[in-house]
Amino acid sequence: MTETLLRALAAGTAVAAYAAMCAAIYARERRAGQAAANDAAALAGDDGEPSTLVLFATQTGQAEAIAWQTARRLRASGTPVRVMALDALDAATLGRADQAFFVASTYGEGDAPDGAGLFAEKIMAEPLALPSLRYAVLALGDRQYANFCGFGRALDAWLQASGAMPAFARVEADNGDPEALAAWHAQWKGSESKGEDLEDETDGEEAPVGDFAPWRLVRRELLNAGSIGAPVFLLGLAPQAGGMPSWASGDLVQMAVASDPGRPRDYSIASLDTDGELQLLVRREQHPDGTFGAASGLLTSTLGLGDTVTLRLRPHRGFRLDGNETRPLILIGNGTGLAGLRAHLRARLAADRHENWLVFGERNAAHDFLCREEIEAWHRTGALQALDVVFSRDQDERLYVQHRLLQRADAVHAWLAGGAAVYVCGSLQGMASGVEAALRQIAGEAFWTELRASGRYRRDVY
Repeated sequence: MTETLLRALAAGTAVAAYAAMCAAIYARERRAGQAAANDAAALAGDDGEPSTLVLFATQTGQAEAIAWQTARRLRASGTPVRVMALDALDAATLGRADQAFFVASTYGEGDAPDGAGLFAEKIMAEPLALPSLRYAVLALGDRQYANFCGFGRALDAWLQASGAMPAFARVEADNGDPEALAAWHAQWKGSESKGEDLEDETDGEEAPVGDFAPWRLVRRELLNAGSIGAPVFLLGLAPQAGGMPSWASGDLVQMAVASDPGRPRDYSIASLDTDGELQLLVRREQHPDGTFGAASGLLTSTLGLGDTVTLRLRPHRGFRLDGNETRPLILIGNGTGLAGLRAHLRARLAADRHENWLVFGERNAAHDFLCREEIEAWHRTGALQALDVVFSRDQDERLYVQHRLLQRADAVHAWLAGGAAVYVCGSLQGMASGVEAALRQIAGEAFWTELRASGRYRRDVY
């Protein structure tokens, strides 16, 4: 058998395996979508449009899961409800409602999550007239950020300015605090009648998959030797027991930290489940006193090869390729944000989709071009159609990925006009806001709004 034939057979096998995986994911997503539609119909009842809304503003899915849980409990107590994302809500629908329950997460330092960005910009720009609306707000946040529950608080203030009446005081939950969630559910009739476990009633795909389980460290490779920045490692992990579970590109993994059990750490997965490893890109955090971050220190230093760490998968529907599989992709990121983009690129290459443009930024080309050989090989073979790398410290003027987008504005606009979707992964501060400002300038406000509303702009930033 010739080498050419062997290569063709290997390529065909890889494509067939990927096609089988895609078919399984499609079937699962179709079942989940039909189940959600059936669930929504059951919650709404048969009496026309419900006068009670349950609304969510989510980034990674926690707020959506709690919203569905809230809706089920309300329906069990006899109240028909309609469940909606905030970005799907218009002023007229809100104005017709008698009561509304808002479950609102906050992104970064007080920002609306991506699932509520349009609502915050368009609807919350000025107060509405909502004198007949009774409402409640569950604000989800993280106290390590200065503007704790910032968007939930802003939403509450806007509702009061619009004349709506709070049914009870805003409930704030730090990292899904069970006591705060119990307080939320205890506010209305029927909240205690079922006695459900909050963890068990979350809505499907966005909840973590299964329980925490041990995974073995099978690989640790330093990627930026000689860098002036903190060391970055490529890590490979495998389940301690059983086969490799399935996940989609764009998904996350949560790591349990013994010293901080209430705050599992999220990491973007840098590989596909067909790669044989769950791979991560992790930068070691070092505190001013010289100690390492609890999670990053364990992964990049303390843990030895063969040792185990406790993980669970967390689907991240808002960053998956769902709906954008056949579109050209512009993938933008910096530092370890390459992880989520790398998984998407691997999925695209396995599907023989080459309309991919990577814009990646780091400090110095000599030391910080993460996964360089792999990326350059993809570009050389045409699997990666366009590649722009930006190294901020290699010239007197600091340049970042947002500057490269503006320099390539005509090409960016052409890709967007051709149907491209944009995925951004990496730093929330600086990079993400700068990229958004550049894209808005390039696209124009009307086109920018269309991109966001159609799911062609997605982020995994932290």
